[in-house]
Amino acid sequence: MKAWRVHELGEPRDVLRFEEVDDPVAGPGQLLVRTLAAPANFPDVLLCRGKYQVKPPLPFSPGVELCGEVVSVGEGVTEFSVGDRVIGNPNLPLGAFAEHTLMDEVNAFAAPASLDDAEASALFIGYQTAWFALHRRTQLREGETLLVHAAAGGVGSAAVQLGKAAGARVIGVVGGPEKAEYCRRLGADLVIDRHTDDFVPLVKEFTGDKGADVVFDPVGGDAYAGSTKCIAFEGRIVIIGFAGGTIPTPGLNHALIKNYSIIGLHWGLYKEHNRAVIEECHTELAALAASGAIAPLVSERLSLSEVADGIARLGEGTTVGRVVFVP
Repeated sequence: MKAWRVHELGEPRDVLRFEEVDDPVAGPGQLLVRTLAAPANFPDVLLCRGKYQVKPPLPFSPGVELCGEVVSVGEGVTEFSVGDRVIGNPNLPLGAFAEHTLMDEVNAFAAPASLDDAEASALFIGYQTAWFALHRRTQLREGETLLVHAAAGGVGSAAVQLGKAAGARVIGVVGGPEKAEYCRRLGADLVIDRHTDDFVPLVKEFTGDKGADVVFDPVGGDAYAGSTKCIAFEGRIVIIGFAGGTIPTPGLNHALIKNYSIIGLHWGLYKEHNRAVIEECHTELAALAASGAIAPLVSERLSLSEVADGIARLGEGTTVGRVVFVP
């Protein structure tokens, strides 16, 4: 079969190779799946660079989530059968950017029938992360104001939709007019282009000088620093990541004086500490998708042969919305 593989670490465009590899075989507790769709995620960029928290042995195939069709099952598998359509995480070092891959049964979930393959493939990591951030870590309430940074990205776009589904007023911060239009299509109440406007005074104006109740920050750096200037009394800033490249050093005296909370979210830890909540989240997301309240907005559907360019453009910050590879 064909698969993209990384033999040495570096920029995706330089190190990804499309080559023939042996067909995988499902072991105990595993599913062999045919890849139906696999979205680009920022962790794929970091995997190629060797800067992700998971460092698979070389050579490896990136691709951290997918929608696939079960081709065969290993010994002990009871939840899925051949022909089932599933979403979830594949087993690195053989990731989703391959014609076939392997998934542990515990990392696979039934794909919502209301979504096509590309949409379903993008419902997992980004929406799970956003759901945990908004509903478990910050307890976003109806009527509150949610500020989302990188609101046209993978996790940011999910946060916009889930915030609206929860009854919040949503402000999206993006970089560029195309991303601003995409964010409006997601349903944001106010969209701010950081290339032309300072988001701090606009957030204050929109909220009547109260500030944002919840800030969803996958960027860090200046996005975090600005958020502390427009956070509401008893507001919550949830830290998702540092896509901007700078890890901020919070001023804890400032958090004390303004009475706001700084909250971290590492979604992957729930697999180790509370896997049942991941199942609960998937059930909630599937129900929201079935009702039409959420649906990943796929901006590009590319062939498997275009993975290197797509991942490279994601790392360069030039993609808009969800980019999905559809073999």
